[in-house]
Amino acid sequence: MEHITQFIDIFLHLDKYLSTIIQSYGYITYFILFAIIFCETGLVVLPFLPGDSLLFAAGAFAAKGDMNLGILFAILCIAAIAGDSVNYEIGSYIGPKIAKQEKTRFLNKAHIERTHQFYEKYGAKTIIIARFIPIIRTFAPFVAGIGDMGYKKFLHYNVIGGVSWISICLFGGYLFGNIPLVKQHFTMVILAIVVISILPAIIEYLRHKYSKDS
Repeated sequence: MEHITQFIDIFLHLDKYLSTIIQSYGYITYFILFAIIFCETGLVVLPFLPGDSLLFAAGAFAAKGDMNLGILFAILCIAAIAGDSVNYEIGSYIGPKIAKQEKTRFLNKAHIERTHQFYEKYGAKTIIIARFIPIIRTFAPFVAGIGDMGYKKFLHYNVIGGVSWISICLFGGYLFGNIPLVKQHFTMVILAIVVISILPAIIEYLRHKYSKDS
């Protein structure tokens, strides 16, 4: 039981254990990162997986020479775009059935409704904007699949959003890692990255909460 708990902790907080994973698994780490980003964007039941913080951490480790930045960029872009595409297809297939149910076992309908509100405000651009907002990022392609957005239009925004998200987070981490002060205090930088990465979610939560109260 202890081993299972430890595995789940590592799986959910991969950004914090990335150094150990790189040392233990070497090139297999690329496939692990691909799987995490794909699942975080592609499986609507896994919105709690690390996203922004994991990308920042991967970029920082690339700056240290532990991973190849070009390979990271390529496989993570593919993972992000493919994940959203799979999520869209899942939404188009099972979404209408779920929408009719008052309660669902695996999905938080409040998250779906919140994403619907994003679409009402930003339209198709939600696919791009949502990339930078945890939780919404996972539900946006699912809701797009439920709605009337055609796949070609969705794919256009999906590619732009996916590449933008990976570029900003990954290269941001890479630039941080190249700073001598950061190299000397790398652990503190990773912790700061984790905090910064969840700020959009906190801000959005507070904005949503106070807008309902007012």
